Amino acid sequence: MTKVAPSILAADPLRMYEAACLIRDAGADELHFDVMDGHFVPNISFGPSLLKAMKKEFDLVGDVHLMLTDPIKYVEAFSKAGADNITIHQEANDFVPCLEKIRSLGIRAGASLKPGTPAQSLRQVLPLLDRVLLMTVEPGFGGQKLMRDVLKKAAELRLMGFRGDIQADGGINGENAAELAEAGIDTLVMGTAFFGAEDPAGLVKKVHAL
Repeated sequence: MTKVAPSILAADPLRMYEAACLIRDAGADELHFDVMDGHFVPNISFGPSLLKAMKKEFDLVGDVHLMLTDPIKYVEAFSKAGADNITIHQEANDFVPCLEKIRSLGIRAGASLKPGTPAQSLRQVLPLLDRVLLMTVEPGFGGQKLMRDVLKKAAELRLMGFRGDIQADGGINGENAAELAEAGIDTLVMGTAFFGAEDPAGLVKKVHAL
C-alpha cells in the first residue's frame, strides 16, 4: 500500500484545525510538517508549537521535515512537541550528528535530498536512516511541477541496500501518483493536490490502492 502524508503547509492558515480534521477524516497516514527558516529555503513557515497543539488534539503521525540550515538546534524542541519522524537535509549543517541525535531521542530519522543531490551521498549513513525523502521540486514553495528525473533515486537507494521508507515531496497529485508508486516511492507527500481535491478521502483511497 502506498501511503499519503498531506502537508499542512498547503492548508489555509486561518483554518488549521479544520485542515487537520480533514487529514484525519480522509484516512491519511501521516501529518506532514514542512518547517522552513527563511535561510535554507526562501520561505518561513511554523515552529513546534503548531505540532504540539495538533498532536494534543489529534491522533496522527507527526512527520516533521526540517528545511533548516542548522536543524540540530531544533530537533529536541520538535521531539518534545510530539514528532514521530524527523527528516533533515543532507545539505544542512551537522548532518550526521543531527541524525544521531534524532535516533537518541527515540524518533524515526530521515534524510532529505534536494533534486540535484545524488542518492550516493547517503551511502555511508543508510544504517542511521528509517526514511529517505526525495524532493521532486526545489524545496521552499508548493504548487511546483514534479521533476521526474528524481524518481530514479528510489531504485538507486534500493541497490545500495536501503530497506526503509522512501518518501517523495513536490508536485504530486492524483494523476501522477501511480507513476511514483511504480518508481518505488512508499509515501507520497501531497499539499496543494490534497487540499484542493473535491474528494480528499477518495484521493487517499486511490493512492492506498496503488
